Amino acid sequence: MGLGSTRKTVLVTGAAGFLGSHLVDRLLAEGFEVVGLDNLMTGDLGNLADAGRSRHFHLEIGDVREPLRVYAEVIFNFACPASPVHYQSDPYATLTTSVLGAVRLVEHARLRGCRIVHASTSEVYGDPDEHPQRETYWGHVNPIGDRACYDEGKRAAETVLRDAVRVHNADARIVRIFNTYGPRMSFNDGRVVSNFLVQALNGQPITLYGTGEQSRSFCYVSDLIEGIFRVAMAPAIETPLNLGNPVEVTMIELARAVMQVTGREVELVRKPLPADDPRRRCPDITRARAAIGFEPAVPLAEGLQRTHDNFVERMRYSLRPPAGP
Repeated sequence: MGLGSTRKTVLVTGAAGFLGSHLVDRLLAEGFEVVGLDNLMTGDLGNLADAGRSRHFHLEIGDVREPLRVYAEVIFNFACPASPVHYQSDPYATLTTSVLGAVRLVEHARLRGCRIVHASTSEVYGDPDEHPQRETYWGHVNPIGDRACYDEGKRAAETVLRDAVRVHNADARIVRIFNTYGPRMSFNDGRVVSNFLVQALNGQPITLYGTGEQSRSFCYVSDLIEGIFRVAMAPAIETPLNLGNPVEVTMIELARAVMQVTGREVELVRKPLPADDPRRRCPDITRARAAIGFEPAVPLAEGLQRTHDNFVERMRYSLRPPAGP
């Protein structure tokens, strides 16, 4: 799908969130008319400051669990709390946002004939027995644990969308997003990059859970948005697709990288590993490379520097510095 001679309309649910707002900016830059929907459960209107200056952006306060009243040729579904602190604060809302939101999108797409690009997550793999994780891996997930509202909610949403493809020939595309970081992350979202940066910038000890040898892969936000945009624009594509950075980093290595970028040498303190917390997480992006030429370009040191600079600027304008977790 291309722009052609007319400006096409897209809808971004969860538009005021970290990823949603970056996607809104990219779509506006590409020449789309963009409608943003958010119930502000975890979103921040400050993330849409740049978008708000464009006459081609339209914000609606609403909930993806309710029937949609917006016409759009492509819907990007990013409406769900995505960090443990946020999604565990109201697990019922998290689960229903994922599942009922997917149902509403399918209903809308059947009536309107629009394309859906759905933000799923690497959490569908749980604490994986396969490493790195391929899209064919079914996962190792606790269906009744503290993280189940998010993990199983996202898994069920994928089921809804895939059945819509099978039964109704819907154009529904699923991307499984691995750890992503960058400017606009919330100070208190509980994600490891924001935790470490806030703690180091405040001169506090950095908290490591477990041994600190558990690993993640960290994708800079612009690389992820590029992948999502390519998935949306492809004439036809088989999904789900993993999107993330295949370079694996331990938590101890990340802590050292954060201390280097902040110029703060702080103590490392250890706490017990949370229940069901994955030991290793790293995407196999073979499918995404072949399908859309996806290849993360921003190295961790550069991405952390950009994120650090954004955090410092935002903390400067805060009434008080954010507290560490």
